Amino acid sequence: MRIEPKIGGMGATIYDIDLSQPLTEERYRAIEQALGRYGVISFPKQALTAKQLRDYAENFGTLEINVANMFHDPEYPEVMILSNIKEDGKPIGLSDAGQDWHTDMSYSKTIAFSNILYGIKIPMRDGEPLGNTEFCNMHAAYEGLPETLQLELEGMTITHDFNKFWEMMRREKGSTRPPLTEEQRKRKPPVSHPVFLTHPITGRKVLYANPGYSMRINELSEARSNEVLEFLFQHQLQEKYQYRHRWAQGDVLMWDNMGTIHNAVADYGPDEHRLIKRCQVMADKYFPDLY
Repeated sequence: MRIEPKIGGMGATIYDIDLSQPLTEERYRAIEQALGRYGVISFPKQALTAKQLRDYAENFGTLEINVANMFHDPEYPEVMILSNIKEDGKPIGLSDAGQDWHTDMSYSKTIAFSNILYGIKIPMRDGEPLGNTEFCNMHAAYEGLPETLQLELEGMTITHDFNKFWEMMRREKGSTRPPLTEEQRKRKPPVSHPVFLTHPITGRKVLYANPGYSMRINELSEARSNEVLEFLFQHQLQEKYQYRHRWAQGDVLMWDNMGTIHNAVADYGPDEHRLIKRCQVMADKYFPDLY
């Protein structure tokens, strides 16, 4: 197994490993450490069934079944289908997943450790991949905050709400997704998490806020909360913190949801087909008693 870091300290490619086969405990730990260090890692030229993707992912924690409860693999509900393909006039997957800056599952009491995506069909145009995934480094974003703001926000918490991102997609992106039902909203009520988390792998602090789900800094007045959140959202999206993964067919892409935020770039048309299967790993192994 060979790890090749990207220039700039964020992102790495791991070669000479077959994720369809069981891995040793030593290799899982090496992958975990690489994920904490680089935030985003990719494994090129993989060939996986839905079961093999699930089996690999569940070594890192409990797998979530998405709250929207649709577009799962028919045999393995932990595997979600992300696609703009239609068959018999019906979509086979969620076509607009992740199309703005966020971190997955900050809206849940048990937050996400990692997303693991397997690229089956990648749209191309003029020899360039479309639908690439962008990331921002939340270790660096924390360390780049003014010290006065670090001190002010230490020990404070943010409310996160699943419905914020869902409604933004419906309102601003022209999404065809329906409003969440009352039952879906009850399953994912707003939750609070620390503004700053101590990362369980690196031991360093990260900024745990994101434009997609963060609603309110609970210990501040509404006006001050709005002011600070606006600053945090602009701060964390600075180009110096960013890295973009260029997809290739057969890629398995894995990222750290505590140390990064991400955005799926929607630059492909309905006839430029994209098919990706995803598992979402909860952080229950890392924060079993945090909340």
